[in-house]
Amino acid sequence: MRAFAVRPIRRLAIAGLIVLFLSGCQTIGTDGLVASDAPPDVSGPAASAIAGDMVSRLAEQVGSGKVAIALKPDDSPFGQALEAALKGWGYAVVTDQKTDAGKTVIPLAYVVVAFEGQVLTRLSTSKVELGRAYTVTASGATPASALSVLKRG
Repeated sequence: MRAFAVRPIRRLAIAGLIVLFLSGCQTIGTDGLVASDAPPDVSGPAASAIAGDMVSRLAEQVGSGKVAIALKPDDSPFGQALEAALKGWGYAVVTDQKTDAGKTVIPLAYVVVAFEGQVLTRLSTSKVELGRAYTVTASGATPASALSVLKRG
C-alpha cells in the first residue's frame, strides 16, 4: 500500500469538512443557518429516498408534526422531495414566512453536494444539524455513512 493512499472513510471525512467550511460562510436570517442548496442532477427517486430518511431523523430530534417548518421554496428535485417528506411526517410547511401567532416555527436549511460518487446531505435548524452521505442508484439512494448529529445549546 502506498504511504499516501487515502482510505475511503478518511476521504469522506475530508469531504465533509470541506463542505462545512465552504458552506459556513453562506447564511440566511439571524439564525446562522446555511442557505439551502441542492444540485438539480439528483434524480427524483434518489431525492425522495434521501429526503425521507433525513426527515425521519429530523423527527427524532424535534418531534414529528408538533411544529411548523419554515422552508425556502426550491424547484430542485431535492427541495420538492424534502417539502413532501416534511408534510408526510405531519409538519406544516411554511414557505411564505407568515405563520399564525403563537405557532412554533423552525427555520430549516439544507445542503446537498455530490462528491466522489456519493451525495453528502445536511439539514440545519437553529438547534440541530444532521448530516449523512448517500450512495445514489438509478432506483433511489442508500445511506453510505452513519448519521452525524450536532446539537446546539
